[in-house]
Amino acid sequence: MPRILIADDNQQNAELLEAHLDGGGFETKLVMNGEDTLAAARDWKPDLILLDVMMPKLSGFEVCQRLRANAPTRDIAVLMITALDQPTDVERAVDVGTDDFITKPINKTELLLRVRALLESRSQANDLERTLEYIGRVQQGI
Repeated sequence: MPRILIADDNQQNAELLEAHLDGGGFETKLVMNGEDTLAAARDWKPDLILLDVMMPKLSGFEVCQRLRANAPTRDIAVLMITALDQPTDVERAVDVGTDDFITKPINKTELLLRVRALLESRSQANDLERTLEYIGRVQQGI
């Protein structure tokens, strides 16, 4: 069963994400700040992190950057969740290594599509294969 870490400082947002994933065959865990996200990534070893951008202690950008810089967490899929929608925010998310991002308000169907596509693409051997697999799955709506 895939493990999904939900990192959001807003309890209602975190619980909504968890409810969207309920019944999808996922094991979920909630954390409320950037430092707890890094600790849970290291100790709980999720397959995917739904990462809010604006959190206390460490932003989602900083968390993602640290995940990518650390060998044991480097390959965890990261789907950033944000209310930010400026091109510079998207560029920054890509620069720190996010696999994808989704903007609030969250659409359940889109969330599940991206979660499943990211989890499936992680089985590919290298970054290029993962990216191509992910893009193909999102385009097909799988």
